[in-house]
Amino acid sequence: QVQLEESGGGLVQTGGSLTLSCAASGRTSSTYAMAWFRQAPGKERESVARITWNAGNIRYVDSVQGRFTISRDNVKKTVTLQMNSLKPEDTAVYYCAAGLNPYGWTTDEYRYWGQGTQVTVSS
Repeated sequence: QVQLEESGGGLVQTGGSLTLSCAASGRTSSTYAMAWFRQAPGKERESVARITWNAGNIRYVDSVQGRFTISRDNVKKTVTLQMNSLKPEDTAVYYCAAGLNPYGWTTDEYRYWGQGTQVTVSS
């Protein structure tokens, strides 16, 4: 079993920045792909960014490309999402996820989930 815990959410103005962190514990494996998803009120959970175990392949949803950066530290068992130039449409609950499919992109490809952290961007 793997436990994931997100932190770093909050309220920020348009154009601001936030850094989300996800700490893994339990039966973790550095071979897991790690990803960030988000879910806005009334919308489905969507993929935001994904990083393979060795950071050799990273993918972003088009709407955050160039603004968000995902990274991971396999020694510290953390994954980070640096979010810059935030927009009101980035407002959502952000979830960290871990899965065995190295290129997983959809929710059903991830087995372990955190509880989520709220990000609110005011206009």
